[in-house]
Amino acid sequence: MKLAELVGQRMVIGIPGTRITPENVRHFEELHAGGLILYRRNFDSPVQIRKLIVDLEEALGRKLLVTTDHEGGRVIMFRDGITVFPDNMALGSAGNIGYARQQGEIEAKELRRLGMDVNLAPVLDVLTEAYSPNIGIRSYGQEWQLVARMGAARIAAMQQGGLSACAKHFPGKGHAPVDAHLGLPVIGSTWKEMEAVHLKPFVAAIQTGVDLVMSSHPYYPKLDPYPNMIATFSKKIIYDYLRCELNFKGVITSDDLEMGAIKAICPIGEAGILATQAGHDLLLVCHDPKAQREVYYRLLEAYKSKQLPLKELEESAARINRLKSKRPQRFAGGEPAAEPAGSSLAARICRESVQVLKDERKLIPLQRNEPSIAVILPRFSALDAKIMIEREVLPERDFLRNEFKKFGFNPEIQIVSIEPAEAEIQQAVNLAKKSDVTILFCYDAHLYPGNKKLLDSIQTAAPKLVVDLLRDPYDAAFIKAGVACLTDFGWRACQIKAAIEKICAGEMPR
Repeated sequence: MKLAELVGQRMVIGIPGTRITPENVRHFEELHAGGLILYRRNFDSPVQIRKLIVDLEEALGRKLLVTTDHEGGRVIMFRDGITVFPDNMALGSAGNIGYARQQGEIEAKELRRLGMDVNLAPVLDVLTEAYSPNIGIRSYGQEWQLVARMGAARIAAMQQGGLSACAKHFPGKGHAPVDAHLGLPVIGSTWKEMEAVHLKPFVAAIQTGVDLVMSSHPYYPKLDPYPNMIATFSKKIIYDYLRCELNFKGVITSDDLEMGAIKAICPIGEAGILATQAGHDLLLVCHDPKAQREVYYRLLEAYKSKQLPLKELEESAARINRLKSKRPQRFAGGEPAAEPAGSSLAARICRESVQVLKDERKLIPLQRNEPSIAVILPRFSALDAKIMIEREVLPERDFLRNEFKKFGFNPEIQIVSIEPAEAEIQQAVNLAKKSDVTILFCYDAHLYPGNKKLLDSIQTAAPKLVVDLLRDPYDAAFIKAGVACLTDFGWRACQIKAAIEKICAGEMPR
């Protein structure tokens, strides 16, 4: 390859829209980009996403490394042709390692049919008692042994099915106090502390043979004290430790270089240089064509001027080519379709994961003689343009009515905004006051002040109240005495259904 092509092989970029345009092709040709990352914005249907990949590769006359974020739970990019599994914390709560293995087997079949080479999953971050604003339910939990076993089982199954897995976010950011998408997290853990907990799942993943490891953007001053030397930029963390100390032979990829943590430190072109110097093979620049060009041309100039060594570029290109060569076929396993066993497995995981956190008044299960029941749910359809929302949930009232009807209940339903306004909160309060029992599906009062006010107001107004925590379970700290509280560790349809079953029927068969 020519130098420009070698540099381009490092680049994994995203594009807008659901079809390939001449502008997309020219952009890939200009940057010689070797990788494509697909998001919700790129998906209309399985047939369409396959055509998008084929059209781009045919126009370029070369094969790409096609990637996506398919973690499960809240991070899923495709609506059809796949099984919607719950968040990792639900699997951790269920505690069955076999479920993680079965999930990996299923998603390998489904994603290979759609043409994916790499699933940028699983998350192997270990939670602590500290509040985690970004990882939360994306983690399997607080016990590193569980995270390691779940992650290794899923990785092995994915890769046996021909889909490359990616362990993230190295060296572990389950205790990051800030979301790296928005700002710069600082994690004060020592090497000893990291090796005792947070690095353990990554060691297990490497021993399992994981194809890729993704780094993280927090600053770990006790791992590399140089000012603002975030993990992404740290040669001590990436090359010296991951590549040499842990002897990882696969592909090292950055997280998206367009995140707020990067912007807080330096321009994105410089970020590309620093991440490359640290030892990354692939650089993710996922959204902005201008940023993608800046990274590419800064890298190209750095190699031309000998700021970056050509030998390491060639070694990275060889690792990337080995990764691509694992899949001679673009699509494998036939036409796109969700695996028949997928939905039943997801439902089983959800049933076994639901936890009742508080119920002093024994409100769960609902009594059949309650004259009036109110249900309040966020308007998930408002998120659909950016986040994959399942079709059966989009008519929220119909979805809730059908689920409660299965158990003989016909509640009055109010749908509120993701960030409810004052008028919606007052309407919900009025509904709660006149109802014998209110069921509130709470969507992160920790993050949304409107949801905190809604939760507080309903707790004051409702004669009897059951709260289901739809995202991270941290909101349990806001629950007052006498209020029943449970969590399903997420808001996918299978998780909400499991919570409703628990509320209406109590103990469920495992």
